[in-house]
Amino acid sequence: MPTLLAKHRKTASRELSTLSTDTKQFIHHARAPSTRKAYVQDAQVFVQWCQQQQRASLPATPETVADFLSAQAQQGCANATLRRRVAAIRFFHTSANFESPTQSELVSSTLKGIRRTIGAVQEKKAALMVDKLYQVLAQCNTKNLTGKRDKALLLLGFAGALRRSELVALDWSDLEFVPEGLRITIRQSKTDQEQQGQTIAIPNGRLNVATVLQDWLYHAAITEGAVFRSINKVGRVGKRLSDKTVYNVVKHYTAKAGLDPDLFGAHSLRSGFITTAAENGANLFKIMDVSRHKSVQTVQGYVRYAELFKDHAGSSFL
Repeated sequence: MPTLLAKHRKTASRELSTLSTDTKQFIHHARAPSTRKAYVQDAQVFVQWCQQQQRASLPATPETVADFLSAQAQQGCANATLRRRVAAIRFFHTSANFESPTQSELVSSTLKGIRRTIGAVQEKKAALMVDKLYQVLAQCNTKNLTGKRDKALLLLGFAGALRRSELVALDWSDLEFVPEGLRITIRQSKTDQEQQGQTIAIPNGRLNVATVLQDWLYHAAITEGAVFRSINKVGRVGKRLSDKTVYNVVKHYTAKAGLDPDLFGAHSLRSGFITTAAENGANLFKIMDVSRHKSVQTVQGYVRYAELFKDHAGSSFL
């Protein structure tokens, strides 16, 4: 039985053969690389399940998709992951000119039922607040290149409220060192898929972010290309880091600092800045200048969490 991916590739390649090279490239870049990668992984999960159940994966029926989602939910799959898998199934169907089964009321009702039965609360990694960040930074051995890089990575991820994909995508040309600190141009992000670019400022205050970053760049002899790079066992600087490395660095140093590494991830740097800023009374829109969130509601969630005990309704009698 041909799989979803194999059928999609065969159908898509036949249709794309009549298009110009430029058009093919534009279609390829319609979605971010991370989105395309996630869609392929999610589609593979769906294909494998369909094969086990001896069901067709392309085109799939609404009943098949609904049963797949139910099985995934029973295995503990998060709601956000389920929604992404639905999007992947929809993408591969419509790309191959099949009507998507995900538009069915049956699939919508199944998702709604999963949310109501199992819950829609996402498990989030803990924010790495500034006090804990100091503990983590203290574990970086800046007598060697790896320690210099990792300290700069952690500091910049926190101070710039950067997503890990944004952090590893930075080039030397994206940095502008000024007397006040540092300006960073972010060429593309989750909220800027069309690469209009966004610039944020990082003051060189108590954490000395710009100074630490310059120290890494100087000792690594980086004057162009990727800012953060791999380092081999003999201290030779290599290629651009993957975003997975950011995750591993956060895990490694939180563990060394005596924190529970299971509670923290790459996003802990970004959420740590936003939550710390909210706790210190920063203006909501000033926070958004750094975090580049499009939705005020999203940032308000961080602010509300940071202020749960502030002016509590029961503070006068509890």
